Amino acid sequence: MRSQNAFEREPARRVFASEFRETRYQFKEGDDEKSPTYVLLPSGIRSNRVFIVGTLTERQRHGDQNLFYRGRVIDPTGTFFIMAGSYQPEAMQQLARIEPPVFVAVVGKPNLYMTPDGACLVSIRAESISVVDRETRDIWVLDTARDTLDRLDALGTTGDSRRAQEEYGTQPDIYRKIVYDALTQVQL
Repeated sequence: MRSQNAFEREPARRVFASEFRETRYQFKEGDDEKSPTYVLLPSGIRSNRVFIVGTLTERQRHGDQNLFYRGRVIDPTGTFFIMAGSYQPEAMQQLARIEPPVFVAVVGKPNLYMTPDGACLVSIRAESISVVDRETRDIWVLDTARDTLDRLDALGTTGDSRRAQEEYGTQPDIYRKIVYDALTQVQL
């Protein structure tokens, strides 16, 4: 039996860059400061953590006292921006050691930032980063395609997916085409 205080991690959702880039809706579940923060993905599921795989094409070190790293990860649909700093020391050290270009797997928290002019910048605060091979990337593409299609099939049937339709006006056919295009990049 699990204790009520047991720490349970949210599942990391697989999401393509093109969908993640469209994410604009963020909310907290609960009132206290430790309550988890979620984003609502356009395909209709809430996410506190994401799992991505792609090619790390760029890595930059920033700051001296408040050292952090930024990276660019490309999947078959677009670009993710990742970062790791002093609050993610393990991920920061991992990112510091990786030389692009190389396939990587990243687990992290979605981060939305609204600029003063109203633009929304979407990134991932990395919790872990590992170098992987092309086969792992291709398997991730297949799994992410399946998960995305499943979410699109369920669109409008749950509270979160109805809210996603209201917030984003999600057009399933556009995302189905993105999935199809991503699958053409797989070499299994």
